[in-house]
Amino acid sequence: MTEHPIILFDAECVLCSANAQFVLTHDRARRFRLAAMQGDVGAGLCRRFGIDPADPDTIIVVHGDRALRDSDAVLAIYAGLGWPWRIAGAARVVPRGLRDPLYRWVARNRYRLFGRRASCWLPRPEDADRVL
Repeated sequence: MTEHPIILFDAECVLCSANAQFVLTHDRARRFRLAAMQGDVGAGLCRRFGIDPADPDTIIVVHGDRALRDSDAVLAIYAGLGWPWRIAGAARVVPRGLRDPLYRWVARNRYRLFGRRASCWLPRPEDADRVL
């Protein structure tokens, strides 16, 4: 599990699920794996890094013993997708103290702004091995 970064996402969030589907579509190198925070693998990893899987407040990218969260996680995901998405990594020049408050505001309001899923989406058959 540690050879590929794992993206932990809130599967009940419409925005988060859309982002997960975007990653599966645009990750041509098949670098990332995904795990819903509400699933067994995702919940275990969340607890390992101090996140309550029943009330997630961030997206997390786990790579080995390291975890990125908030805007660092989002930027790492897009930088890892390759061209043209990796250009978003340039936002790292913006100090985290400015990036993270915006990220946290969206995270706190994500259900109100984007909605909540009533059921989980299923990956395409060719991507099923990438969803844990």
